[in-house]
Amino acid sequence: MEDFKVLATVNGKEITDKHVDSLLHSLGPQRSAQFNSIEGRKQLLNELISQELFYLEAKEKDMDKEEGFKRELEHTKENLLKQYAIRSALNQAEISEKEVSDYYEQNKERFKNEESVKASHILVDTEDTANEILENIKAGLEFEEAAKVNSKCPSKENGGDLGYFTKGRMVAEFEKAAFKMEKGELSSPVRTQFGYHIIKVIDKKPENIMKFEEVKDDLTQQIIAMKQNEIYNKKSEELKNKYDVKINE
Repeated sequence: MEDFKVLATVNGKEITDKHVDSLLHSLGPQRSAQFNSIEGRKQLLNELISQELFYLEAKEKDMDKEEGFKRELEHTKENLLKQYAIRSALNQAEISEKEVSDYYEQNKERFKNEESVKASHILVDTEDTANEILENIKAGLEFEEAAKVNSKCPSKENGGDLGYFTKGRMVAEFEKAAFKMEKGELSSPVRTQFGYHIIKVIDKKPENIMKFEEVKDDLTQQIIAMKQNEIYNKKSEELKNKYDVKINE
């Protein structure tokens, strides 16, 4: 059994660090980060103490016997039972690894990675400037340094690095040049609507199909979700035929 630190006692009931942790996690990522400090946790402890005090007074006043509480309790029970029944139905969705593997084999086109290029570039206004920079690079100037000093593209902060891109992501002239080049190759100035580019191809990835192991987990979840959707719809139709349902137009 886990040992929890008792932080406070209210009328004999212990409030532990586990209770504070539970309240913290219930707040969601943004608010939990806000309260995840010594001072924040103290505030949450005070909140739990206040809740317990309100509970004690409610019990003392027999508020649980009031009609308003009974209605709220019944409404809460109804919603909980709905969700429980839905979860029970959806939990029937089972899947074998063979089913996942078969689906992968039959739908391999869905897992295709397009051909991509990783490139850096230097963008300047004139062809003469581009040629001058190109000569300096060929003479030994590092491409990244040349980009930082000369390029007017924001990518200059990263030495001109544009990362990986597939066809259709860049302007036509730039794309045509980049995809024709070999890994490590440096281009002559390429004119586009933005100016003149010196392109350096860093890497190239051919079109490929992702391996089963790469997609297995995500694919399993997708297929389970599809099965659960089928179960939900089928059960809903079944219950519509079992119980009286009238939809007013």
